[in-house]
Amino acid sequence: MAKKKEAQIENNPNLIKNLDTGAVINTNSSELYSRRAQIGILQAKEEELINMKNDIEELKQLVKKLGKNNGSK
Repeated sequence: MAKKKEAQIENNPNLIKNLDTGAVINTNSSELYSRRAQIGILQAKEEELINMKNDIEELKQLVKKLGKNNGSK
């Protein structure tokens, strides 16, 4: 089994670069969990925004439909 070639990222002891793949790995697990939580919050907000846009579009269609029905009386 070949030894992985890794190098410490300058000025950041929590980051290691895999020299074979170029991947940068964060070795600080608490930062990783915090980032995952942050991503989850951002995804939930994005989903909520999409739902709100869909609801607004649906309301616009209903208002247009009501306007057409009332205008024909």
